[in-house]
Amino acid sequence: MPATVSASTVSLGIDRLLAADRRLLEGRRVGIVCNPASINASFRHSADLIFEDPSIRLAAIFGPQHGFRADLQDNMIETPHMSDGRRRVPVYSLYSEVREPSCEMLNSIDVFVIDLQDVGTRVYTFIYTMANTMKAAARAGIPVVVCDRPNPVNGNEVEGHLLDDAYASFVGQYPIPLRHGLTIGELARLFNSAFGINAELHVIPMEGWRRGMFYDETALPWVMPSPNIPTLDSAVLYPGAVLFEGTKLSEGRGTTRPFELIGAPWIDGDRYAAAMNARGLPGVHFRPVFFEPTFQKHAKHTCGGCQPHVTDRNAFKPVRTAVEMLEEFRAQDPSRFSWREPPYEYEHEKMPIDILYGSPQLRTLIDAGGSARALMESARQDEDRFLATRKPFLLY
Repeated sequence: MPATVSASTVSLGIDRLLAADRRLLEGRRVGIVCNPASINASFRHSADLIFEDPSIRLAAIFGPQHGFRADLQDNMIETPHMSDGRRRVPVYSLYSEVREPSCEMLNSIDVFVIDLQDVGTRVYTFIYTMANTMKAAARAGIPVVVCDRPNPVNGNEVEGHLLDDAYASFVGQYPIPLRHGLTIGELARLFNSAFGINAELHVIPMEGWRRGMFYDETALPWVMPSPNIPTLDSAVLYPGAVLFEGTKLSEGRGTTRPFELIGAPWIDGDRYAAAMNARGLPGVHFRPVFFEPTFQKHAKHTCGGCQPHVTDRNAFKPVRTAVEMLEEFRAQDPSRFSWREPPYEYEHEKMPIDILYGSPQLRTLIDAGGSARALMESARQDEDRFLATRKPFLLY
């Protein structure tokens, strides 16, 4: 017998758009920005909901990083344009030679629908694909409809320094902290008004979502937002664990637990985990691990390190945890700890760790043997500033 799908406590933006706000789409040629996670509580894909509606014309599909089908697992691999034979529309890649819709792509579009699942972290290209689409649409006078979805790691917590504008990139375009505590619809409102995109923007809110919810409290089905965020556990760690991409440590790519297994061949996992547990960080226990990535950094080599197990996700501070982990990795063997060199995500000069953190201050502090805790203390002023900045754009 097939499993029964329980009723969701959260009604998504896409369902509310087609139920109550369909006037925004009726009789128009729609371009939708989406990927496999763009489903509703009944596992219906948003592109299909629009394609099968006789009063709306699906004109084109646009895919973010990893592609519309999310079939390219590795990061920084561009996706080709293609054609969708079943829906009989072109599929344009916005992670290719273009990262925003071109004039030619816009010619067949009357309105954009954006329905992407964010993960609550500044370093996630989907939100900048959204911003770039909004910019192109604003220039062309095309309205944009953003269908809201949950922030999977809750909408209350904010953590980390604001991005320094001098370190803006495709993994961080605007001065927001690493953990921003906004839904993608709220981000669209913030980007549009506070950062001057000025598109004709319509955000379709959810019903039933509360700011303190983690994704598993919504009763919505979890679909990997991207290939290396396979679980909610991955997403909870990601606001800090993404920083390991800027090092020569493995962040677990090439394993079944990306962003949960962290280490390198020169690390003794038992000694490292013991040192991290001695720091007494809130809401987390460090289990020693040894793992062998199948691709990317240290492929086919055994790495020692740890798996952070979140024991209290409301107390857990992912950015602080990752910064202290970096401090300890360097302390374990300063001669072998090193940073990844550019290029990284279309940036060919600045250090990857600098564009990930949003400034050089993390790298310079770690290299100088400084205090990770002092760095995070210094972020509090930025966090307070952002809480004030984001307040007018909250929907829930």
